[in-house]
Amino acid sequence: MLEVEMKFPVDNFTGLENKLAAASARGTAPIQEADHYFNAPDRDFARTDEALRLRRIGEKNHVTYKGPRTDAQTKTRKEIEVPLGEGDASAEGFMQILVHLGYRPVAVVRKRRRIYHLDRDGFPVEICLDDVDSLGRFAELEIVAPEEQLARARASIMGLAAELGLTCSERRSYLELLLAGRGDKQS
Repeated sequence: MLEVEMKFPVDNFTGLENKLAAASARGTAPIQEADHYFNAPDRDFARTDEALRLRRIGEKNHVTYKGPRTDAQTKTRKEIEVPLGEGDASAEGFMQILVHLGYRPVAVVRKRRRIYHLDRDGFPVEICLDDVDSLGRFAELEIVAPEEQLARARASIMGLAAELGLTCSERRSYLELLLAGRGDKQS
């Protein structure tokens, strides 16, 4: 499966939330996320355009690998996500394993996120309104689709972005934006 995503900086969420309500999008309660990123001992993920993170949402933990982007218009990439045991002990233990294997902690991206869901062109679409520490507000549109449906998924997400008035797509990840703001590279 491929993650087909577009991200846009936004000044505030009010107008966008009104448009999502008009489109009958279903919203969830806001959540807090902390994404702990690591770099590999055998290659530089900044150069290979990959990512490895541990996402913490309350007591829940997920490990995610993101492969290199494959599309110039959207942030399309292979994504593999697996749940990890719940709680601090599972998260800390997993991070210790990574460090013992030579992985290096890079940064933690913290955000407040509200997720909306709607169906479009036969795809379930996730719209995330993110308030990211040190970076600001963003709207992310995402469809997870099989490779053979990439063109349809990309067209659907680009059409939705236009309908929502989202312009100036940001292709860099939150990690890339955070490190650029600090003057760091993912090392």
